[in-house]
Amino acid sequence: MTRRVWRVLQYVALVLFVVFLGFPLLFLVTAAFKTQQELQSPDPQLLPAQWNLDNFVGAIERAGLGQAALNSLVVALATTVIVVLVALPAAYALARFQTRLRGLATGWILLSQVFPFILIIIPLFLMLRPIGLNNTLAGLVVVYVVWSLPFALWMLRGYVAAIPGELEEAGAMDGASRFRVLRSIIMPLLGPGLVATSLFAFIGSWNEFFFALVLIKDEALQTLPQRLALFVGSEGQVALGQLAAGSLLACIPSLVFFAIIQRRLTSGLLSGAVKG
Repeated sequence: MTRRVWRVLQYVALVLFVVFLGFPLLFLVTAAFKTQQELQSPDPQLLPAQWNLDNFVGAIERAGLGQAALNSLVVALATTVIVVLVALPAAYALARFQTRLRGLATGWILLSQVFPFILIIIPLFLMLRPIGLNNTLAGLVVVYVVWSLPFALWMLRGYVAAIPGELEEAGAMDGASRFRVLRSIIMPLLGPGLVATSLFAFIGSWNEFFFALVLIKDEALQTLPQRLALFVGSEGQVALGQLAAGSLLACIPSLVFFAIIQRRLTSGLLSGAVKG
């Protein structure tokens, strides 16, 4: 009897947790389809009286979300590719090679996550200005790569360390080079780790606002979070309907990116051992 009550309490807690997480998303979706009168009503309703797309049209026309979304997509994809390409061999070296630099590299990874944004933004700005990377998407990619790389490296290092070294030894006994072992054995087994790292780099770059606000001044180069900030007026007045519609549209690329690569979370777990 006690076990059954405990199971019921677990399910109740789970349902409450799902409601707690899902309500903001539900509010965002419904607010995007409400009229301005409904949003300002003293007696608000959860669901709109009439579903309409006026907020979406207004958000796209007012803030120019199309070009901003393209800029964010270019920056996020470039950051993700560079972070993965750099972090993969570096994580393998940290996990497999016992050198004096290993402790220093690990300390740098942990120390780099301590510094707040506001502490490094001015040095970054002064470093990028002489080489002409201020107010460019390339400069923003460089900043995002530097900021995302330590945590991505730490994540991948844990995945590499969890792979048995015997698989690499077996590949080496078959005559495979170090690069062949990394490509044919390690990478297939790192499918979930590469997916997690890619998601971290992509979503972090897609949602980042502070660095973009400081480094990008040209309206044609602004990213999506910068354009969404236009819906908040200087006196605190918020175009809630258009902001909700724009935010909902901004969620779509992240969901699409996850849908494309999520199959790698479970595939390839044993394929590396078979190939080796």
